[in-house]
Amino acid sequence: MALYESEHTKFMREWLEKHPEEFQERQKGRALWWDKAPRPLEAMKEDEAAKVPNKAYYYDAN
Repeated sequence: MALYESEHTKFMREWLEKHPEEFQERQKGRALWWDKAPRPLEAMKEDEAAKVPNKAYYYDAN
């Protein structure tokens, strides 16, 4: 029994075979949006010191 493969999946598989340079572009995009390096400890401390405490009732105008 063959597994189902959508037309879009087939198209993308063939297109990536014809355009191997796009694999590097995909990796660059992933690194830009997802693969974040951990922040330095000093920057994390500055962020923590800059936090403003929340009010007990968020929607209170006073």
